[in-house]
Amino acid sequence: MKPKPLGVWDVMIPVIFIINYMASKKSRELFAENLLFTKKLALEAARDILKKGLSRHEVLARIHEKTSEVLASEKDGIYSEEIRQKQMKEMDLLIDHYLKLLEAEGKDYRTLVINAYQSQQNYEAFLKKLKAAEQEVMLAAKQTLGSKAAPEVLYRMEEASDSIRVATLNQIFGPDR
Repeated sequence: MKPKPLGVWDVMIPVIFIINYMASKKSRELFAENLLFTKKLALEAARDILKKGLSRHEVLARIHEKTSEVLASEKDGIYSEEIRQKQMKEMDLLIDHYLKLLEAEGKDYRTLVINAYQSQQNYEAFLKKLKAAEQEVMLAAKQTLGSKAAPEVLYRMEEASDSIRVATLNQIFGPDR
């Protein structure tokens, strides 16, 4: 998220600068929390399957309940059943991914990915499925938000994810590896 440019009042009255800074910080934190919402729920589910012996059905039911609570509490029209259903598909895919990583041998992310996926092609196939699932969530969000949607922000998020994933692929499966 780009910071709001400083205005004349921000410079002349430092209290306004501090208030604007805190509001911007809170906005970024909320944005990050929402962005990581599905990833965190899926990771917790995978952990509970392995550590607590819960079944996939049990963890998916818990996720379904949690997202239902969020949906029921949503009053601003920024979360919908359609978004929730797309997120459930994304989280199902992520649970599989996290289970693979958590069950793989290795002490770092690179080694875990190599041992879990065995080849660059297998890992790229997962990333392609994940990107498609994330795009479905974004499309549902655009439809839900309508004119309130910020397509340029969604586009930048997708571009940033793509760049990070390409860099990660190069670090893990680069030509010198």
